[in-house]
Amino acid sequence: MTAIHIKFPALTLKAGPRAFARIRESGLSALDVGTLPGAAGGPKALGIQGLDLALFGQWLPAAPRERSLIGASVGSWRFASACLPDAAEGIRRLGELYNAQRFAKGVTMAQISQSSQHMLHDLLDGRDAVLLDNPLYRLNIMVVKSHGLLADDHRGRLGLGLSSVIADNLRGRSRLSRHFERLIVHDPRLAPPLNTLNDFPSRFVPLNAGNLRQALLASGSIPMVMEGVRDLPGAGAGTYRDGGLLDYHLDLPYSGDDIVLYPHFTDRVIPGWFDKTLPWRHGNPGRLQNVLLVAPSKAYLSRLPYGKLPDRNDFKRFMGDPAGRQKYWKTAMDESQRLGDEFLELSASGRLGEQLLTL
Repeated sequence: MTAIHIKFPALTLKAGPRAFARIRESGLSALDVGTLPGAAGGPKALGIQGLDLALFGQWLPAAPRERSLIGASVGSWRFASACLPDAAEGIRRLGELYNAQRFAKGVTMAQISQSSQHMLHDLLDGRDAVLLDNPLYRLNIMVVKSHGLLADDHRGRLGLGLSSVIADNLRGRSRLSRHFERLIVHDPRLAPPLNTLNDFPSRFVPLNAGNLRQALLASGSIPMVMEGVRDLPGAGAGTYRDGGLLDYHLDLPYSGDDIVLYPHFTDRVIPGWFDKTLPWRHGNPGRLQNVLLVAPSKAYLSRLPYGKLPDRNDFKRFMGDPAGRQKYWKTAMDESQRLGDEFLELSASGRLGEQLLTL
């Protein structure tokens, strides 16, 4: 990529206290980065594709080292794509396949799950073992095991279960431990890049060729949208769902002293999926000390069609006009090259620290 000169900043850059001081003093080198989180957010991932391409196609490969990639929902799919032999090809292919999906009015959870299985089949294309054997990246997939009514895909019972979750979450996020157990399905070559998890019951499950696809499907299985994944290999019997339900924006206790580089859809860290409408729920500053968050700026978003990144509501907005939605999403992907170009230019020029805000 070559830098595109534009009159407004395409990126917002925010950093936790340690990352802020370090980058202001010494700048940012790719060798500083040891962990990359990837949030849940569905089609929003297409809107930052250009940033992913710049990072995984150019910036990180120029400074090779072992790195942990930890994602929930579409974040895990983005990072699985980056673990393929040609990261840029994998990231572009994910965008093409996601955009190609078409759903008629009245589509069922089973049909959406089946579509996701086909998309994953086409994305991996038999390269599961190669993905898992990536010499530099260590993939971590966030999943939740559902308890009680949430283990059922019957709409009535599942709806009652979700109502209970929403009520409990309003009383306190810790009460979600009644409904979910956190699983981190991880590359066994390296422990997940996290300090002790004591907010929710949590388990670590080794990632392998026997559970890779099921873990990726489970990590993106939003209740009432997709069916849960049953009996995830290595994790035991049960119903497994979207990791973003607990860890929407991965507000996690990252370990070590490396920079945690977070290519994100927004400049806000929202702890869980059920916190989206609760403006007082923010990321824990103590957990985000080493985080550098890179997100589209408000000025950039205002110039996109509809003034926003793609999102799941676009399937309804363009119901009956899939070609219109696909054109819109393709425009958002094309425009996102600006995000990657600006990051590369700021990094190469040493001006990235000048643009930093506090997280």
